[in-house]
Amino acid sequence: MSMKFIGVAGLGLLLGALALASPANASPSSAAQPLDRATARGGGKAIVRAPGGLNVRSGAATDRAILGTVDDGSTVRVICQVWGQQVKGSQRTAALWDRLDWGHGHVADGFLQWPNGRPALPWCGDPPVDATSAAVDVTSGGLNVRSGPGTAHSTVGSLGDSAGLQVECRSWGTTIDGNAVWDRIGAGRYVADKYVRWAPAKPRYPWCGQAPATVPAATKDAFFARVAGPAQASARTWKVPASVTIAQAILESGWGRSTLTRVDHSYFGMKCFGGPGPIAVGCSAYATQECTAGKCSTTRASFRAYRTMADSFDDHGRQLATMSRYKTAMKYASDPERFAREIHKAGYATSPTYANNLIDLIRRYDLTKYDRPS
Repeated sequence: MSMKFIGVAGLGLLLGALALASPANASPSSAAQPLDRATARGGGKAIVRAPGGLNVRSGAATDRAILGTVDDGSTVRVICQVWGQQVKGSQRTAALWDRLDWGHGHVADGFLQWPNGRPALPWCGDPPVDATSAAVDVTSGGLNVRSGPGTAHSTVGSLGDSAGLQVECRSWGTTIDGNAVWDRIGAGRYVADKYVRWAPAKPRYPWCGQAPATVPAATKDAFFARVAGPAQASARTWKVPASVTIAQAILESGWGRSTLTRVDHSYFGMKCFGGPGPIAVGCSAYATQECTAGKCSTTRASFRAYRTMADSFDDHGRQLATMSRYKTAMKYASDPERFAREIHKAGYATSPTYANNLIDLIRRYDLTKYDRPS
């Protein structure tokens, strides 16, 4: 299934940005085609195909609260789409969820039949208020369409000012005035997000190639079963104790429940300092707690986003093993509790109780058993 995002100019909602000129010889045949204004505002009717009825949930996952049920065969109106948990439905297997036009309820797209084909729905806003439209924002010339996410890639076309966009996903690429995000608008077609107007606000849409959002493990034992393999693989590659890695994953992902973990597959809250690094696919903004001199406050920060959970564990091990600040800690890889104290001392986390919290988890759940060869 194609994931699409649609937007047009002239809706009275578009925000201003800066301009980027394209070469005069850019192919005019690649310009955006006219878009249906009703669809651009968000909306599409579908038929429910779910014997026994389809649950309407508060979010894009099967563990979210049930707000109600829609009957099999009934018609629903969808206003926008969300990238969420992958579900096998009666019509298709998909990671897309559709927000209905009442109560901000969500239904799994796999159970919807689209009589005229699935429309190009807009991405839902974050927080869930209105669907978010996108359009090119250039004041002269046009916006280059590139074959990849960066200016080093060849130019494959041009889009004029206010051309509506169907954005599939985002990629990390060449930084333009502080913005390194590029929006994929088709196979081999990318535009710099710096020159895209989002209205009323930029949504949370997926990184290209990113796995579907996850649902937290039902029990603690299930959580350990989920993370043990990646933690032990990291230990083999980077020599970081699996017991410490698992304890950190518990603390930093909230047992896999945080939005950062569910959506961007990050179990360690690794921040972006100048970019995502060689393993992560991009950087996403989230609220977080920072502590200084014993006082903690809420702020927003940019965190690394991953294709999969395995990439998150690999990047975590790589950072601890290769950054000079953790050199002392790596000397104690065979002593998990000392290792935990050394990474804390080196500035891994700002919480004054971080090392003690890790050690408590290691002891309480006998996590050192994951350090021993199977």
